[in-house]
Amino acid sequence: MALASYVIFSPERQPSPAAIAGTLATVLLPFSVLGPFVGVFLDRWSRRQVLALANFARVALVLLLATGVAADLDGPLLFGLILACLSVNRFLLAGLSAALPHVVRREDLLTANAITPTGGTLAFILGLGFGSLTRTIWANAGIDGDVGALVTASVLYAVAGGLALRMPRDLLGPDFDPDRPAVREAARHVMQGLVDGLRHLGERRPAAYGLAAIGAHRFFYGISTVATILLYRNYFYESDNVDAAFAGLTLAVLVSGVGFVLAAFLTPLVTRWISARTWILMLLAAAAVTEVFPGALYTEPSLLVAAFFLGLASQGIKICVDTLVQTNIDDAYRGRVFSIYDVIFNVAFVAAAGVGAVVLPADGKSYGVLTAIAIGYALTALGYTALTRRTTVAATG
Repeated sequence: MALASYVIFSPERQPSPAAIAGTLATVLLPFSVLGPFVGVFLDRWSRRQVLALANFARVALVLLLATGVAADLDGPLLFGLILACLSVNRFLLAGLSAALPHVVRREDLLTANAITPTGGTLAFILGLGFGSLTRTIWANAGIDGDVGALVTASVLYAVAGGLALRMPRDLLGPDFDPDRPAVREAARHVMQGLVDGLRHLGERRPAAYGLAAIGAHRFFYGISTVATILLYRNYFYESDNVDAAFAGLTLAVLVSGVGFVLAAFLTPLVTRWISARTWILMLLAAAAVTEVFPGALYTEPSLLVAAFFLGLASQGIKICVDTLVQTNIDDAYRGRVFSIYDVIFNVAFVAAAGVGAVVLPADGKSYGVLTAIAIGYALTALGYTALTRRTTVAATG
């Protein structure tokens, strides 16, 4: 809430598609460099310690960022601080996914993968509302609202680190392997470790095809996200009415979050009757249809409906792919593969923002782009169908 308000929706800033793409690239793309190292550490360090110490590190980083915002910082230094704060997420998210098989039974993984990100989504939705309230309270006290929201966030990170320490140190793995090289040696040979992870992934085709499907989805979802920001910032509202535009975009995110939550309830239920593969195909097809109708109506109500269904599709696909990776990848490689997963997740989104900078107009409205996204989703569904059918036939033949 604080960063979106300060970086994109400040009255003095007029974001273009290229500016938004640059922001996303600055914040997300360097994670592609961190990813291989994160995987090496997650397969050797106590994952409980990673969860705790990563949150404690963010306390200091976010307070430093709050200081920068208070000083009206802008440009590369601001984005450097933002990058430092958000980079810690590579350890948190990949570590959580790699650790989950240690705390639930194998047959419960899909349900756990539905519950875990839903908890995060609900927290995110609450954070939007609480962040808005916090900004108002701090502003009424005569303190910059964005700074106050960041200070509040730092306190919550401290609470999160304390909660992680309540778990036994070895609860989340990784499993001990006496032949595994030490962290320093593995870090020196990080590329070899990444190659080993990729080789292992290549041998586990269901997981590999799942990552390909979610990478394609993230690309098309990323273009839709950039278009949505531009629509609220420059199409639905006058350029100087930033508060109303910000409130409208917040509502769209909240509605999308409702779709995320519904996916968490639907996915475990639906996959009792149909396979995860079929559910992924259905969600990709639904996303293709939603982009055209109601997305192409270009009204706020129709955009909210589209945001809901895209949120449902996005989370449903992720739950299934998370489970495919966890059930098909050995624990000794799981940290590296989930780091690769994380890199695909971010690079696809940044690439989408770069394409959006070229093809989207300043107000975000383009029937041609919507049509291209819909066709892309449809082709992804067809490709995933062909690849996974071939794998199924090979496995049974």
